[in-house]
Amino acid sequence: MPVGITLAAETELSSANTGFMLICSALVLMMTPGLAFFYGGMVRVKSSMNMLLMSFISIGIVTILWVLYGFSLAFGTDSGGIIGWSSDYAGLSGIGLAQLWDGYTIPVYVFAVFQLMFAIITPALISGALADRVKFTSWALFVALWVTVVYFPVAHWVWGAGGWAFELGVIDFAGGTAVHINAGAGALGVILVIGKRVGFMKYPMRPHSLPLVMIGAGLLWFGWFGFNAGSWLGNDEGVGALMFINTQIATAAAMLAWLGYEKLRHGSFTALGAASGAVAGLVAITPSGGAVSPLGAIAVGAVAGLLCAMAVGLKYKFGYDDSLDVVGVHLVGGVVGSLLIGFFATGGGQSDVAGLFYGGGLDQLGKQAAGVVAVLAYSLIASAVLAFLVDRTIGMRVSEDTEVAGIDQAEHAETAYDFSGTDSMREVRAVEQVGA
Repeated sequence: MPVGITLAAETELSSANTGFMLICSALVLMMTPGLAFFYGGMVRVKSSMNMLLMSFISIGIVTILWVLYGFSLAFGTDSGGIIGWSSDYAGLSGIGLAQLWDGYTIPVYVFAVFQLMFAIITPALISGALADRVKFTSWALFVALWVTVVYFPVAHWVWGAGGWAFELGVIDFAGGTAVHINAGAGALGVILVIGKRVGFMKYPMRPHSLPLVMIGAGLLWFGWFGFNAGSWLGNDEGVGALMFINTQIATAAAMLAWLGYEKLRHGSFTALGAASGAVAGLVAITPSGGAVSPLGAIAVGAVAGLLCAMAVGLKYKFGYDDSLDVVGVHLVGGVVGSLLIGFFATGGGQSDVAGLFYGGGLDQLGKQAAGVVAVLAYSLIASAVLAFLVDRTIGMRVSEDTEVAGIDQAEHAETAYDFSGTDSMREVRAVEQVGA
């Protein structure tokens, strides 16, 4: 969100900005089904439906909690720089139809729904680390607890007026700390509690549908323009346009860097690498795209693509089972993008803050590091505690037999693909041949 700008004391409703933000909100919502496809294709066929539903359930749970109290906790009147609260925002009941968001030209309802879409996708990101082994009921409970205890407060720190990170001057244009580091560290906290999949590092666990992965990555890339460019909360001053083009540039650079690393390290260019590299670039430019130039966006994307490609292998070295590389892509990518602001901020984008390479010294890098460390530590610890509590009460994991047989049938009484029609036709032909 915008940091370090001067807003007019009096503003009027802008139909153009309001329409633009409603479109951006819809684009961000589409990212969660896109994420579901992305993750759903990456798992084995026996748990693909479960993976899809782990993203979709976040839409339902977070929407209701956001209306009841989430928006108020994240963007209400500040209390000690830690949390917000405004009774008018609880239940969204005290908001006028034409009431503008503080200092901007869009209604409060528009800002609330745009921010809701961020809240929805953040816990859904965590699900990729937990593939194949978590009870659906336990996951739903964890989502409700996590957004309440972790996401809503962190969103206030970073974007809420009076939040300590906001007041410190930490730059996070669209969610490098609040979304990606938050989700990546949360994923690491949970998997350290629930443990590894059966057969991890013993048996191949390859994606069952790379075309589905590519479709999901494409939807994410498309929706991310709303995620990033919309975070300026309008079309004014050209910063949204800068963020838009930087999103495209960094994503392309990261994809190429990941593929180059793959070719040098493993001898092949892979579809999974292209999709993962693109997502790494999207993650890294999310906090930084309003502060860096297009050339800086190339650097941000290339560094993120390379480091994230290297980071996904750490799970084998350290033995933590991050099923779909949430830690390697979202945590590492978020850290890279957030810290590189301290080097590549030009002082001519969203604010006059300049990074080290533009004469600004190390001051902004220190602020970025403070935000990164605080969010990472809080989310890691709080997420581990929440997972531990859920595990000790209703249990987080399915049984070993269920995991081996496939979680889809046990948890949902469904499978992603139904081949019974093909089998039935074969039986009909066999009967006809016998009759003949």
